[in-house]
Amino acid sequence: MDFEPYRSELLAYCYRMLGSFHEAEDVVQETLLRAWKARERYDPGRASVRTWLYRIATNACLTALAGRARRPLPSGLGAPSDDPEAPLVPALDVPWLEPFPDARLDVQARADLRLAWVAAVQVLPARQRAVLVLREVLGFTAAEVAGQLGTTVAAVNSALQRARAALAGARGPDAVREPDDPGVRAVVQRYVRAFEAADVPALVQLLAEDAVLEMPPVPLWFRGSSDYGLFLGRVFRMRGTGWVVRELTANGQPALAAYAPETGGGHRLHTLQVLTVTGGRVAHNVVFADPGVFDAFQLARHIPAGDFAPER
Repeated sequence: MDFEPYRSELLAYCYRMLGSFHEAEDVVQETLLRAWKARERYDPGRASVRTWLYRIATNACLTALAGRARRPLPSGLGAPSDDPEAPLVPALDVPWLEPFPDARLDVQARADLRLAWVAAVQVLPARQRAVLVLREVLGFTAAEVAGQLGTTVAAVNSALQRARAALAGARGPDAVREPDDPGVRAVVQRYVRAFEAADVPALVQLLAEDAVLEMPPVPLWFRGSSDYGLFLGRVFRMRGTGWVVRELTANGQPALAAYAPETGGGHRLHTLQVLTVTGGRVAHNVVFADPGVFDAFQLARHIPAGDFAPER
């Protein structure tokens, strides 16, 4: 039996459940190993291979989630800061939500991977989370999900109703478009040019009025183009000008790897930034500085002087 064709979609599923790309990789590997060991007991008359694998993956995810705190973003923990000069103290005890590198996933498996939606899903109890993703995203029937969870169809339908109610409005505005949309690409490229030039006024012009900026593992976050701009001004004062930026995608959204200038020449990886672009403006930017995130995206940590070639 060949389980490898299912690895990509299982990875996306486990990520939605766990909120961690690294944990999802581990659980998928465990799932495939369990399936291989149990392959002689698989009964094609009871379920398809895909349905059977999702049952194994769901059980592995529920075990991994037992007794664990949810993975939030800073905006899910409290009110925004009103001080762009506040100390940037990381909260390393919080298991922060991680971004998902799109390069590791087939295009057709990217539904409902947007950071805001995955963050909202983390609030649900684990079994409700599983029901919602299996039914709403992956299209399994209530009977199939009942089999995967070892419960009844009535219990699945009840859990789905509760999950829908809890997440009402969490999918975000319909105006959110794919990162390869020409309008989105134009906004992102203007943002990149302004960021590389450390041009705060130009960046602010590209922001929605109520734009959100957050920076896990720092629990601070800001709302509004004014505070967003003031904070960027602080970053450029601290790190200098002459940045270089690499464009990529994460969670089905445009993303940027930002490299800060180094004193002796060259550039050092500073952050991975995941953008939400709506209505021709940047409405949300989640900025990650965790080295583990950099590793997941296989980003070079240093660009020697003269080595950077713009992708635009």
